[in-house]
Amino acid sequence: MIDRRRFIGTSLAGGAAVAALGSAGCAPDSPDGQARDESGAAGTQPGAFELDEITVAELQAAMESGERTARSITELYLARIEALDGRGPELRSVIETNPDALEIADRLDEERRANGPRGPLHGIPVALKDNIDTHDRMTTTAGSLALEGSIPLQDSFVARKLREAGAVILAKLNMSEWAYFRGERATSGWSARGGQCRMPYALDRNPCGSSSGSGVAAAANLAALTIGTETGGSIMCPSSTNGIVGIKPTVGLWSRSGIIPISHSQDTAGPMCRTVRDAAVLLGPVTGVDPRDAATGASAENAHADYGQFLDAGGLVGARVGAARSFSGFPPEVWALFEEALDAMRAAGATVVDPANLPEAAWDDEQPLLVLEYEFKANMNAYLEGLGPDAPVKSLAEIIDFNERNADLEMPHFGQERLYASQVRGPLTDSEYLDAVHAIQRGNREDGIDAVMNEHNLDAIVAPTRGLAWKTDHILGDSLGGGSSAGPAAIAGYPDVTVPMGFVSGLPVGVSFFGRAWSEPTLLRIAYAYEQATNHRAAPTFAETLG
Repeated sequence: MIDRRRFIGTSLAGGAAVAALGSAGCAPDSPDGQARDESGAAGTQPGAFELDEITVAELQAAMESGERTARSITELYLARIEALDGRGPELRSVIETNPDALEIADRLDEERRANGPRGPLHGIPVALKDNIDTHDRMTTTAGSLALEGSIPLQDSFVARKLREAGAVILAKLNMSEWAYFRGERATSGWSARGGQCRMPYALDRNPCGSSSGSGVAAAANLAALTIGTETGGSIMCPSSTNGIVGIKPTVGLWSRSGIIPISHSQDTAGPMCRTVRDAAVLLGPVTGVDPRDAATGASAENAHADYGQFLDAGGLVGARVGAARSFSGFPPEVWALFEEALDAMRAAGATVVDPANLPEAAWDDEQPLLVLEYEFKANMNAYLEGLGPDAPVKSLAEIIDFNERNADLEMPHFGQERLYASQVRGPLTDSEYLDAVHAIQRGNREDGIDAVMNEHNLDAIVAPTRGLAWKTDHILGDSLGGGSSAGPAAIAGYPDVTVPMGFVSGLPVGVSFFGRAWSEPTLLRIAYAYEQATNHRAAPTFAETLG
């Protein structure tokens, strides 16, 4: 029998972490002679990189001055991928690169010379998770061999908006296969197409899923910007684990059309970047009402074309943030970093309401999993039908059959219990499903996040994002425990922003700011002010293990 509580503990967090690994790492200049960054992890950068930690604003300035072009920037990132992803530390974060990327960059350079840039994304290379449709010479497979060779009939709305904004779609990124919704004892960051993605701060640690490749590629400077997707923590966890900024938008701010789905109640794509400003720059141009996704209708009155306007280094002055301490499993070292984060917020002018706890029962029970099982079946069958008559597989039942026939390739480490459980679910008119959706959404919206924020007059709720990265283990799968705060905002469909909070024994840890629907401007203002006050981001050292 499938252990449902075990699944919620891993799925809603995008994976799980082991117990604490010790105190904070060594100082950057360590007596052992090895290069160390703020993280304390020993390692050697695999060669200097001209664009290391560069921001979108700096790339635009370089293109405006003529120092760089979209082509030269794209060439550098492609070379970086070649050096680090399949060779060197073998990060395995990229499934395929865009064979047309340089041609696209050339056209954008010509357009810049003739007419100037379209906007802040003009000529900027962006890499997408491999469940986001692109109608080009790349495939979209969710990491599965069952969809190998699949080229969708049209771009996803996300890809279309990126092209309209002048971005260079650089690559498709590895992910936990089927967005971690396949096996009971799964390993985050593994897919049959991409293999095992590795965390760049300690290569034997897990990068967390399911947007593992997006987190690793951003952290390792393999692209200027990356995009992931989340159902229940799959932007938050890999962002926290890989020391970057992640935004899980309000469901409906970004369209989900053309994204291989799990849940129409919870799914969304979002930015995964090295800085809050870069994430904000990416967030705006991809918004818009999409007739293919009814949830975007509400964005007409709530979206902003420019989220950079809300960033304010003094944005914590007068802010009221509530410290949520009801999340279990975080090791003491993570709570210690959280105390330091709260002190930094107070020093920057915020009022911290402590505690401001959320009701745990609304997100840590069997009902969220039941909803995902129902919606996965309905949504997956609809997505596959939309691929047209030439789709490699045409239903969830055919995916299950493909995996069984190709078990040596598809299931060498774990099975497909989640797919079996979804396949036996009934239609979305079942009262069991409808009652569960109503209960968990009310529990996490009106009776959860909204109630706590109203009670304490809060601008945001703050909590540690995720516990510590665990060692990748294909025998036992992802470890239990470790803590996660992603569940309530994910189930509610509300926005969540994670920012680097520091390091524990060389492993990055993030802090999350979440709140009411459509509160991205407020959350970004607060998150940016915290980032500017603390500056915890540090580039990875690609250590083989923690020393």
